Amino acid sequence: MPEIIEVTEEKVETKIDLSSLEDDQSKAQVQTYTPPPPPKPVEEEATEEIFVVVEQQPEFPGGTTALMKFLGDNIKYPVIAQENGIQGRVITNFVVERDGSISDVQVVRGQDPSLDKEAVSVIKTMPKWKPGQQRGKPVRVRFTLPVVFRLQN
Repeated sequence: MPEIIEVTEEKVETKIDLSSLEDDQSKAQVQTYTPPPPPKPVEEEATEEIFVVVEQQPEFPGGTTALMKFLGDNIKYPVIAQENGIQGRVITNFVVERDGSISDVQVVRGQDPSLDKEAVSVIKTMPKWKPGQQRGKPVRVRFTLPVVFRLQN
């Protein structure tokens, strides 16, 4: 025979003590969300890039005429080249730095080691140039300069 189970309702009283909970909440630190500060505008950093073409080319102090005079006054024709009748054009290039100083002097196409060496040494003694500019800021510019050695007859 099936067993009969009798279900009776029992009243249960539950009490929650909220006073201890309120004390814990008052001790808790309230943290509010603060968004991170907006990123600072990125200023164009001075690049190490060497330009070949710029809005404003570097300039020797006094211009091209002064440059030709400087080369004429300072180049000493190497004796060995004179004795051997060696003459011609030495193509050089160098970097005009942001401060106008000269660096990285190279011979692109030489004539004779003595002429090449003289061209490089005179270029290294040049005064500071007016630097080249791109977007209104001084930049590094590679400049090509032919130096002509010609014997007078």
